[in-house]
Amino acid sequence: MITGILIVLPLLFSLLLFSLRDEKLIKQVALTGAVAEFLVSVYGLFLYSTQCHCQLLLNIGWIETLHVSLNFRVDGISFPLVLLTTFLTPLIILSSMDHPYRKPSAFYGLILLMEMAFIGVFSAYDGLVFYIFWELALIPAYFICAVWGGNDRIRITFKFLIYTFTGSLFMLVALIYLYFRTPAPHSFEIIALYAAHLSPAEQNWIFLSFFLAFAIKIPIFPFHTWQPDTYTESPAGGTMLLAGIMLKMGTYGLIRFLLPICPLALKEWGWLAMILAVTGIIYASIIALRQNDMKRLVAYSSIAHMGLIAAGIFALTSKGLEGAVIQMVSHGINITGLFIVISLIEKRTGTREISKISGLATKAPWLALFFMIILLGNIGLPLTNGFVGEFLLLFGIFEYNHWIAAVAGLTIILGAVYMLWMYQRTMLGQPLEGNDTAGDITLKEAIPFIPIVIMILWIGIFPGFFLKLAEPAVQTILNLMH
Repeated sequence: MITGILIVLPLLFSLLLFSLRDEKLIKQVALTGAVAEFLVSVYGLFLYSTQCHCQLLLNIGWIETLHVSLNFRVDGISFPLVLLTTFLTPLIILSSMDHPYRKPSAFYGLILLMEMAFIGVFSAYDGLVFYIFWELALIPAYFICAVWGGNDRIRITFKFLIYTFTGSLFMLVALIYLYFRTPAPHSFEIIALYAAHLSPAEQNWIFLSFFLAFAIKIPIFPFHTWQPDTYTESPAGGTMLLAGIMLKMGTYGLIRFLLPICPLALKEWGWLAMILAVTGIIYASIIALRQNDMKRLVAYSSIAHMGLIAAGIFALTSKGLEGAVIQMVSHGINITGLFIVISLIEKRTGTREISKISGLATKAPWLALFFMIILLGNIGLPLTNGFVGEFLLLFGIFEYNHWIAAVAGLTIILGAVYMLWMYQRTMLGQPLEGNDTAGDITLKEAIPFIPIVIMILWIGIFPGFFLKLAEPAVQTILNLMH
């Protein structure tokens, strides 16, 4: 029941927003809807922690002839991502409210529509329903980028659409094939897909199809080329949705579908997926070192971090998978905070170019403080959320291969270099002309940072909550592979 409310509530608020015309009312309704969704998810967490799992299930017959049902449920892998979605959405809306977007009813309506699709992806327990919500998430993302993006938005969003739609097509073909290989009566239910009778050769093809879809979304090298341009051209709110939440659809798909369905193919081709993920870590980190646009630098940083998460998943160890779950949450929080910071810097200086910004800490000390805390979480300083996830991921990769873990660990060093370099250039030193009049953040602008900082420190100091949440589900996935 609660899962159904989590899907329907943002849809209802989205439809309401499309009908409104007063800009102030639109923003209030959008924020109210997002906060209400978060409160429902917290109540769902309470029910989950008290073993009231029946309240979190929804199963309604839909296409009876194909045995397709609107089947939704959550576990220790999906629930952290549901919570991440409902936590970040009101912060994204709040940070966007000072920006005068044209057609605000459509902008905020699409954000809540996107939230609904994310919840559907993370809670769907039927393969076809998962695919439908996977595609639904693409539609509002495309329009947010295409309508409110930068000057080159049409070309970039078209490239983004082609990449992701192509990957989705491969996944659909794989799901249809799996349907006919499930025990009779055939079904798209995830448990039935896990029980599909596949030869090693069939698993190889299914592995390739799923891997392409998920690798493009994550993105894993060399399927990443859509990401930096899309992040750069998208409006701030759109970039936060893509980086903070949408990318996790890919890593979630690896855990939920690829691992338990294709264990034999993973033994044969997992090493190649691991090499691609680690290559992306080093490649993206080196490219980030040479960026002058703050948004683009953080985009390449995201590729490196998501590559490490993917590598931890392909290590096929409990520590690697637990680290992937907690790092998906941590990365979403940190990357969203960084893009909020960049948006505020651009608002004050009129630019995102690092070479044109200096000494902002003297005029905006609170902005500099929040920037530093989020940055430290992003580079994995001990007692921050980034450290817990990265440590577990590297531990899991080390169990897989010592040398690959050593190479993957370079992301921590390189990440510290380019992130601290960006901070030093923009926040410290003497203010440049045009920067010396930049004021500090207002109380309203500071509000999104408070929950972000709390989560960075809470997960870093008390990670046991999310680890205990993920552990049983992770063990179930690993057991299905044997």
